[in-house]
Amino acid sequence: MASLSRAPQQWATFARVWYLLDGKMQPPGKLAALASVRLQGLHKPVYHQLSDCGDHVVIMNTRHIAFSGNKWEQKVYSSHTGYPGGFKQVTAAQLHRKDPVAIVKLAIYGMLPKNLHRRTLMQRLHLFPDEDIPEDILKNLTEELPQPRKVPRRLDEYTQEEIEAFPRVWSPVTESSFVSPFPSGHSQARSPYPTGHSLRTCLVLH
Repeated sequence: MASLSRAPQQWATFARVWYLLDGKMQPPGKLAALASVRLQGLHKPVYHQLSDCGDHVVIMNTRHIAFSGNKWEQKVYSSHTGYPGGFKQVTAAQLHRKDPVAIVKLAIYGMLPKNLHRRTLMQRLHLFPDEDIPEDILKNLTEELPQPRKVPRRLDEYTQEEIEAFPRVWSPVTESSFVSPFPSGHSQARSPYPTGHSLRTCLVLH
């Protein structure tokens, strides 16, 4: 009886899990590092390099990925057709406009093992430029992975209650709340130096 009770545990361990990852405002390298671990099954205690225990990864919003700095124009992708004069280079911006999923796909492909098993792992990767995911894939999703980088919200995305509850470190001074440091009837002390001049300027002039 003890051996029969272990069967469900073994099925759950080796079952293929479908993960969902939102790529909106995320660096492609961070997405690739997170997806490559799940595709290979490195997060499982039963992982072995000769066993195929990886999971499926679904990444949406690849059209809205983000690069730091000026990498959209500085990062270059190269390819060769194998024929004379077939060498081509395009920037990240040009490649992204042509194919919104190409940058994320190439980033993940480069982080997988350099062997024939990489083709099998790439078959479990599902990329979508927007939030439109086919129904046959949606019904298989079991878990959503957290985004590797926290996306800051704009001011118009906060509710009025959140804005009012935010701690105020400074408040503007109005005329009604302003209190003069001089007592009533006392004239304000004047500087002994001419208007617009400091002590150092007066010493230089003399």
